[in-house]
Amino acid sequence: MADYHFVYKDLEGASTQWDDIQRKLGNLPEKPPPFKPAKFTPAQDEASLPKDKSWIDEKSEQDLEDLEDNPDLDDDRFLEEYRKKRLAELREAAKVARFGSVVPISGSDFVREVSQVPPDVWVVVILYKEGIAECGVLMQCMEDLATKYPATKFVKIISTDCIPNYPDRNVPTVLVYNSGNVKANYVGLQSFGRRCTPEGVALLLCQSDPVLNDGLSGNDRSRQAVIDGVRRRFIEKVVTEHEDVDDGSSSD
Repeated sequence: MADYHFVYKDLEGASTQWDDIQRKLGNLPEKPPPFKPAKFTPAQDEASLPKDKSWIDEKSEQDLEDLEDNPDLDDDRFLEEYRKKRLAELREAAKVARFGSVVPISGSDFVREVSQVPPDVWVVVILYKEGIAECGVLMQCMEDLATKYPATKFVKIISTDCIPNYPDRNVPTVLVYNSGNVKANYVGLQSFGRRCTPEGVALLLCQSDPVLNDGLSGNDRSRQAVIDGVRRRFIEKVVTEHEDVDDGSSSD
């Protein structure tokens, strides 16, 4: 006769009185919480998304070219004009020298990488030392700005490689160059305010000159235009963060 084995499995999360007593005595581990599946959120269909400026802004150059004969834009003159404008901006940006990151250099590279760059390129030089916390804080901000403003050149160099015997108490130090000349300098993290943020650093860098260039501003490279762009990015960031908080609250 076959030997049958029956295994009884109770509802998930259920417990016996004996198990509860053993847990109180520390003989059994705490009961795991019952499984709770994540809230189902259907994926949005691309075609159902609202067609507005932000929808156009998210498109790449190739995507915008593919939209040329899109029927969704045929009946919306504003969006079609904005598509053409955005496409022209992206094509213009492709012609601009693009960097996009903070590049490490040595003392022997300085003249070539900083002093001899074309006059239409601004260079932000960060003097730093490994292991100094303030340098790490500022470097995070600079990495963020280098990504957002890829037509501005960002380089970093160990302070004593740039200036022999440069005091550690002065790092991080930022030097702003244009046409081979120092246009501004900022010594110490305190130069960037009590709370060092990418937006605060950006505004300070553009205090007297249009240092930051995203490659999308066309011929308008005035100081005020750059500052307005920095402020716009800051407002967009705040709005996005608030929307994320609201979405998180509504899903609870």
